[in-house]
Amino acid sequence: MKLIELNKKQLNIFLTEQNRAQFLQSWEWGKFQEENGFSMFRYGVEEEGKLVAVISLIKKKLFGGWNYFYAPRMSEPKVKSQKSKVLEFLFDEIEKLAKKEKCLFLRYEPNELILKSKILNLKSIDLQPAKTLMLDLSKSEEELLAGMHQKTRYNIRLAEKKGVEIINGQIKDFDEFWKLISQTGNRDGFRLHNKEYYRKMLSSLSQVKYGNNTLEVKLFLAKYQNKILSANIVTFFGDTVTYLHGASSNEDRNIMAPYLIQWEVIKKVRELGYKYYDFYGVDEKKWPGVTKFKNGFCIKNLENCEISYPGTYDLVFSKMWYNVYKILRRIRRLF
Repeated sequence: MKLIELNKKQLNIFLTEQNRAQFLQSWEWGKFQEENGFSMFRYGVEEEGKLVAVISLIKKKLFGGWNYFYAPRMSEPKVKSQKSKVLEFLFDEIEKLAKKEKCLFLRYEPNELILKSKILNLKSIDLQPAKTLMLDLSKSEEELLAGMHQKTRYNIRLAEKKGVEIINGQIKDFDEFWKLISQTGNRDGFRLHNKEYYRKMLSSLSQVKYGNNTLEVKLFLAKYQNKILSANIVTFFGDTVTYLHGASSNEDRNIMAPYLIQWEVIKKVRELGYKYYDFYGVDEKKWPGVTKFKNGFCIKNLENCEISYPGTYDLVFSKMWYNVYKILRRIRRLF
């Protein structure tokens, strides 16, 4: 086995060939991270001339010149019986890179949890949602509607009757989106990214076409009587479309625009041939209202829609400095 640096084509083709492709590992998401000031490292493991594993690493700053690597939603190696060997080799190579880049640990999110005995692995704070709902788009529209909560179907029809229109948003609509997501964050207690984060996401990732091995980010808007009542940011990658960010107005909430925008996007991407619609994150304790809303789209098949991830883990390269990092994090939380 050997470690190789990846180009865009190698990385994205490997990722999009996987079931439920993970956009957070994509080349374009990495470029977006670079626009936000982070350094990116993209590597693959090659065995007998065949690419069997890939990883995108985001280098983030800590204290005193130290850093750490973050690998969101790692993809599975393309081997059946030697996954652990491939990952051990990959992690060993990352440790060598970590020394050069002054990284204390690798924070990673595996699809399949494999612990290495010779390197300390610790459960860490979850950066991405630990549970999601994923609709199977191979079902017909009638089947998808039948799987919804009765109230969800009612709200979709109500918004249709009221004349809510779903349109493709443009960069010129960004201020409307920001206004809505600010209202949503205040109303539901969400912690938001800064304004420029969303602007950069839309400006840098929305200029591509559907149907290739490139990450696309699209803005959809729900319009009623010349007012924008709801907005969704949606990612397209491989076989999966992900509902990444949603926002809705404090006004005209009885029009039920968020329900219709979800349904119209689901219908659109199903027609385009995507296999899955990922609601991205549910948690009844953290986000009860949002989780109830999302559950309504697959309530009658909830067990099959729910997907749980192992969570986030730290692969520690320097135990002493890692303990210092944990102490500093605790102190910071006190202030």
